Amino acid sequence: MAGKPRGEHRTGLLNGFAAYGMWGLVPLFWPLLKPAGAVEILAHRMVWSLGVVGIVLLVMRRWAWAGELLRQPRKLGLITVAAAVITVNWGVYIWAVNSEHVVEASLGYFINPLVTIAMGVLLLKERLRPVQWAAVGVGLTAVLVLTIGSGRPPWISLCLAFSFATYGLVKKKVNLGGLESLAAETAIQFLPALAYLLWLSSRGDATFAAQGPGHAALLAATGVVTAIPLICFGAAAIRVPLSTLGLLQYMAPVFQFLLGIFYFHEAMPAERWAGFGLVWLALSLLTFDALRAARRGVRAMRESARTADSATGSTAGSATTAEAVGTTAAVAGVAAEVPVAAAIAAGTAGSAGSAARPAGSRATS
Repeated sequence: MAGKPRGEHRTGLLNGFAAYGMWGLVPLFWPLLKPAGAVEILAHRMVWSLGVVGIVLLVMRRWAWAGELLRQPRKLGLITVAAAVITVNWGVYIWAVNSEHVVEASLGYFINPLVTIAMGVLLLKERLRPVQWAAVGVGLTAVLVLTIGSGRPPWISLCLAFSFATYGLVKKKVNLGGLESLAAETAIQFLPALAYLLWLSSRGDATFAAQGPGHAALLAATGVVTAIPLICFGAAAIRVPLSTLGLLQYMAPVFQFLLGIFYFHEAMPAERWAGFGLVWLALSLLTFDALRAARRGVRAMRESARTADSATGSTAGSATTAEAVGTTAAVAGVAAEVPVAAAIAAGTAGSAGSAARPAGSRATS
């Protein structure tokens, strides 16, 4: 019996590493699609993603949600907003990578958890602990340092961070599984994207058929590049604690940052190092506070369970009850403080299914 949970946990970890690893290495893919421009690549991503996700859902026979969604205009409206916001996120990211701004793009996903917390305070009236306030303050200082050092705000980073934080906020309200949500969003994106590609082709500016079968295959592969990491993320989310996924999320921007420096050879002047250092300090504070809060929650829940068992005279099952409740508190507590969906650096994740939603829905309260 013990071997199976360990095996499941190992499978979940492997899927988590695979998902975040692919999102972290995706900057290597977008330059392969040149000479296609960022908008053409974006349109192909929308079109082919719907095809790939549609096939996956067809094989899994998961279509019941579609009819329910069509009968809920409010939820359908939120999906439309999510589709619009993720379109901006995808487009800016593709343009940034192919314009040699990989390091600045990685910064966007480093600061995304801080932006998510700030939006929770401003829009949802959530309350922060002192260490969380300190983390947000350090993050703001980092943006100021980068702005002063480069002579301009880090617009790419801010656009990616705010668009993905908004996407996460909307997805929290929609409460739809990752594959289902991506299918709904790309279904909304499909017609405008297809119309753009047809218009581009009528002008003779499309590269899909003009650059040979290899280029066409790479453009079609954008659907696979979008869907496969999301499937791996979903497999991980139901097998490992959300606290683990919350920490794994930093793999993606770390990989992107390292690629920007060592593969794309982007400049890292002193002011940029200083800004990144402050961001990493803010994330360290945030993670430390989340883990500390989770440990306190575990102790409190275990003590509560022991007290309840003692009061009812049931001492035999007290340890088991306390352990179960404590584990639940640990998962929910850390997930509440360390945003998980932001880890999906390519902007394709969301709720990974019913097993992931309860804890994730608490965001950064």
